Amino acid sequence: MSDATFPFQGPGPRLFGLPPGVDFPAALVRGLRARMAGAPPEAMARVELYVNTQRMRRRVVDLMTAEGAGFLPRIRLVTELPPVPGLPAPVPPLRRRLELAQLVARLIEAQPDIAPRSALFDLSDSLADLIDEMQGEGVPPEAIARLDVADHSAHWQRTQAFMAIVAPMFGADAPDAQALARMAVERIAARWAEAPPDHPVIVAGSTGSRGTTALFMQAVARLPQGALVLPGFDFDLPTEVWDGLGDALTAEDHPQFRFHRLMNLVGAAPSQVHRWTDESPPSPARNRLISLSLRPAPVTDQWLTEGQRLTDLALAAEGMTLIEAAGPRAEALAVALILRKAAEEGRRAALITSDRGLTRQVAAALDRWGIVPDDSAGRPLALSAPGRFLRHVARLFGQRLTGEALLTLLKHPLTATGSDRGNHLRWTRDLELHLRRKGPPFPTGADLDLWAGARPDDGVTDWARWLGALIEGLDAAGTRPLSDHVAAHLALAEALAAGPAGTGTGELWLKEAGEAARAAVEELRREAPHGGELTTADYTDLFDAILARGEVREAVQAHPGLMIWGTLEARVQGADLVILGGLNDGTWPQLPPPDPWLNRQMRLRAGLLLPERRIGLSAHDYSQAVAAPEVVLTRATRDAEAETVPSRWLNRLMNLMSGLKAQGGPEALEAMRARGRGWLALASALEQPEAPVPLAARPAPQPPVSARPDRLAVTGIRTLIRDPYAIYARHILRLYPLDPLHRAPDARLRGSILHRILEEFVKDRTPGTDRAAERARLMRIAGTVLADEVPWPAARALWLARLDRAADFFLETEAAHGGTPVVLEEEGRVDLAPLRFTLTAKPDRIDSLPDGRLHILDYKTGTPPTRKQQEQFDKQLLLEAAMAEHGGFRKLGPTDVARISYIGLGSSPKVESVETDAALLGQVWEGLHALVGRYLRREQGYVSRRAMFGERFPGDYDHLARFGEWEMSDSPVPVPVGEEAGAPSGEARPRDRTRPEDAA
Repeated sequence: MSDATFPFQGPGPRLFGLPPGVDFPAALVRGLRARMAGAPPEAMARVELYVNTQRMRRRVVDLMTAEGAGFLPRIRLVTELPPVPGLPAPVPPLRRRLELAQLVARLIEAQPDIAPRSALFDLSDSLADLIDEMQGEGVPPEAIARLDVADHSAHWQRTQAFMAIVAPMFGADAPDAQALARMAVERIAARWAEAPPDHPVIVAGSTGSRGTTALFMQAVARLPQGALVLPGFDFDLPTEVWDGLGDALTAEDHPQFRFHRLMNLVGAAPSQVHRWTDESPPSPARNRLISLSLRPAPVTDQWLTEGQRLTDLALAAEGMTLIEAAGPRAEALAVALILRKAAEEGRRAALITSDRGLTRQVAAALDRWGIVPDDSAGRPLALSAPGRFLRHVARLFGQRLTGEALLTLLKHPLTATGSDRGNHLRWTRDLELHLRRKGPPFPTGADLDLWAGARPDDGVTDWARWLGALIEGLDAAGTRPLSDHVAAHLALAEALAAGPAGTGTGELWLKEAGEAARAAVEELRREAPHGGELTTADYTDLFDAILARGEVREAVQAHPGLMIWGTLEARVQGADLVILGGLNDGTWPQLPPPDPWLNRQMRLRAGLLLPERRIGLSAHDYSQAVAAPEVVLTRATRDAEAETVPSRWLNRLMNLMSGLKAQGGPEALEAMRARGRGWLALASALEQPEAPVPLAARPAPQPPVSARPDRLAVTGIRTLIRDPYAIYARHILRLYPLDPLHRAPDARLRGSILHRILEEFVKDRTPGTDRAAERARLMRIAGTVLADEVPWPAARALWLARLDRAADFFLETEAAHGGTPVVLEEEGRVDLAPLRFTLTAKPDRIDSLPDGRLHILDYKTGTPPTRKQQEQFDKQLLLEAAMAEHGGFRKLGPTDVARISYIGLGSSPKVESVETDAALLGQVWEGLHALVGRYLRREQGYVSRRAMFGERFPGDYDHLARFGEWEMSDSPVPVPVGEEAGAPSGEARPRDRTRPEDAA
C-alpha cells in the first residue's frame, strides 16, 4: 500500500473539528469516507478509530453498514488501548476500595473528629477516586508531600500526612486500572515514536479531559497518519478569548478550555484546527449567540461589543423553546407531550439530562400512552427488585427485628418465589393483622410459634417454624470478617427467596436485574478476603455503596425514535429534536462533590484537576446539545423544598438576550417563553378531569335505626358528642382503624402501662405501711411492668423517671382520699330503659368511703379535663357515677357517689375533683337518655367533627369524611343511607355491632 492511499498528507499534528450542532457520528463517517475515497476497499479495515462512548461506536457502525456491504475500520473506545505485553494485571477496583476502607477506618478510630464512622465508605470512595485521578494525571504522591500547607488548617496538614501512608498503593507491581492505562499509553507512545504505524489512527469525539486520554491523544497527533477530530469545536471564538483560557482558575468551566489545553500539549494553535467536513451547523446564528453567552467571566464585557453584531437574534431563537414549569411534575408532563408529538410525526427526539428523577417521571408520563423511551442509563440496580430485596436482608443483622422490617421482607415480590407463594402471602396478611393489633414490636421465633399454634393447622405451623428459624439470632451478629458477613447475608437471602418448601434460590437471580445483582455480590464475595473485619452497620453501608454503582439494562421494546440520554451522550447527536431537561443549578451542571482530601489550592499546586472541570465538561455538552436543529430548554422554578436557581448557562443566555434590546433580544426571548407556555397549557389540560369534581359536603349520614349501635362504652359517648361520624364509621360501617405497624412508645401505651402499674400497686396495698416503703414498692412494680411491656430502653428510662417525679404526689393524694378500693378495672353495664340501649364502662378504680358512698377515680398521663369539659364533653366519670347509682356494677349494687376525680400524673400533676349529688347525676342521666334517644331516630345524622377539641386534632375517619374539602364552619348535609329493616324502628332491636375491645 503506497503513501498516496493514506488519507492524511503533510506534517502533523493534525487537529480537526466539527462545530456544535453537527451530527458528529454522521459527519465523522462522511469525512472518513471522503478521505479514503481513493484507497482500495480493504484500506478501510486498516484504519484504527477510537471513540469516546459505546453509543458513539454503535452509531458509527450503524451508519457505515447502512451504506451497504464493505469493510469497517477497527473501532475501539479510548479506554480500549492496543495490547501491551509485559504489563501486570490491574488490582480490581473493589479490592482497592476495601483496602483503602481499612486504612480510613483506622484513621477515624485514631482521630474521631475527622469524620463520623458512617462516612467510612464515602471517604474510601473519594480517596480511591483521588488516587485514580493522580495516576491518570501522572501526579506522584511525592507531589502531595511537597505541598506547603503551613498556611492551611490542621485538617489539610493531617490529610497530607495520611496521603503518605497510602503512597505504597502507587507501586508499579500492583497498579490500579488508571495507573495501568497510563503505563500502557506511555509504552505505546514510546513504541510509536520508534516505529509509527503505517495506517491511519484517529481519535474522535473526546475532549482529552483526563490525563491518560490526553496523553494518548498527544501520541496519536504526532503520528504521520494520526489525527484528532474534536467535537463541538467553536470556530467562531475570537483569538483573544482563546488566549485568555490559559488560567485554569478562571477558565476551567469554559466549554473550550480542554481544547485549549490539548492544543498546548500537542503544540498547535486554534487556527491549525481544520474542519473535518464542510458541513454547517443547523443554526450558525444560534451558535454565535451561545458562544457569546458562555464567555469566561473576566471577558463578559464583550457582550456589550460583540453583542451588537448579533443582528439575527430572532433567527437564532426561532428553533428554541423555553419551558419554565411551576414544578417537576409539570415539567415532566410537558416534556412527555413534546416527545409524544415527535413520535406521532416520526421525528427522532432525545431528552438530555442528568436528573434521573426527571427521566423517571417522563417515562411514567409516557407510559399512559404505551410509549417506552430508549433510556441509555437503564435503572439503578439498588432500586431493582433484587437490589431492594438484598438491601432489606442486609439490614436484618445486628439489631432487633421489628414487625415492620419483617413484613416488608415477607411482602417483597421475591420472597418465597421457590415454593407456595399464594399461601405465603395469605399467612403474611394474617400475621400482619396480628402484629398490628397485639404486637409484639420485636417478634421472635417463639412469638411466631405461639401465633401459629392458635390457628387452624393448614400448614401455617411449618411456615412459622421456617420463618422463626431464619430470624432467630440475627440480632447477635457483630463485628466479623467481611467474608462471614457476605456468606451469612447471601445464605439468608437465598433461603427467604426459596421459601419453606422450595429448593434453589427462587427467582432471586433471574432476569437482567437478578443477573446484575448476582454479578455484584459475586464480585464482593471474591474480594471479601481483602475487606478485613466490619461491624454490621459498616457492612450495610458497604453493600449499599456497591449496589448504588450498578445499573440494569432490561430488555424492553423501546420506541426507536425516542431517547433519554445522559449529558455525555449529547455528542452523539443524530436527533431532530433535543430537550435539555432540568436546567437548574445543581442539576445541570451538577455541583462538584466535596473533596475531603485536597482543597482547591492544593489541587492546583499539585497539578490535579480543579472542581470546575466537571462544570466545564457539562458546559461543553450543553453547547453541543443546544445547537441541535430544534431545542427545548426546560426547568422547574420550584422543587419539593424551595425555589430553584436557573442553570448558569441558561441564566447567561436569558440575561444576554434581555440586554440586547436594539437587536430584538427581549422579543426573541419572549417568543421562546410563549412557545413554552403553550406546552405548559397542554400539560395543565392533561391533568384536568373531563368534568369538574365538586367538593364534598360536610357529611351527616342517616343510617337505618336497625343498623345503629345498641351498646356503647362511656368513652364512646364522648366520641358520640364530639365526633358522631366516628361512631357511624366504626360501629355501623364496621371500619376499624389499623394499629400502626411501626409500634412506638406513644401516649396510648404509656397510659395503659400507668394503669397497670397503679392497679397492681393498689390491689396489693397493705394499710399502715410507711411512705418510704410504699414509694419503694411503687417504683419496684413500675420497673417490673416496664421491663415486661416496654421493649424500648430509652422509653423505659424516661417513663420511670417521670413516674418517680410524680410518685410523692400520687402517694399524698392516696392518703388524702381515705377510701378503700372495691372495683379495679372491672366492667359494668346498665340498660337505658325504655330505649333498649346498653351503656358499659370499665372504671380504673372505685373506692368505698367511710360513710358508705363511692369515690370514682381515673388516672391520666396528660392533663385531666376541666370541670366545664366534664359537663359538656368528657362525661366519662359522671356517667360511671350515674351507672353506680343505678346499680351498673354488680359487685356494688345501687350506691350513692360522693365525688369523681381525675388524677393527672403528667409533667404537672394535678387532681380535678367534682362533688356529685342526686341533682347533678340526674341531669347527666337525663341528658344521656336525650342524646341516645336522638340517635335512635332516622332523621338524626352522624355529623363529622361536631365538637372537636380543636381543628388541628385529627380524627380516625377524617379521610373517609373527606375533611379538608369542607371546613368546620360548613353546615352538615344530612343524607339517608341504607334501607330500613322490615320491622318498625321502635320494635326492632339492633344487632350488637361492637367489638369486644370497644365495650369498655
